[in-house]
Amino acid sequence: MKVVIPRRRHSKKINASLDRELYCYRHLVENAFARLKPYRVIATRYDKLKRNYESMVALACGFLWLPM
Repeated sequence: MKVVIPRRRHSKKINASLDRELYCYRHLVENAFARLKPYRVIATRYDKLKRNYESMVALACGFLWLPM
C-alpha cells in the first residue's frame, strides 16, 4: 500500500513522493462511496449473502450512472 494523501501547504517537508494520478483515482473512489451512502440498503447492509449485496451495489451504481 502506498500513501497518496498530500501534506499540508505550509508543511516544511515537501510532497516529492506524492503520485498525483493515484491521488486522483483515490478521490474518485471516495466520491463514489459518498454518493452510495444515501442508499439505505447499501449503507446498513441488510442483505445476508455476498452476491445479493454486490448486486445491490451494482444496481445503485447504475442508478448513479444514469442521468436523472
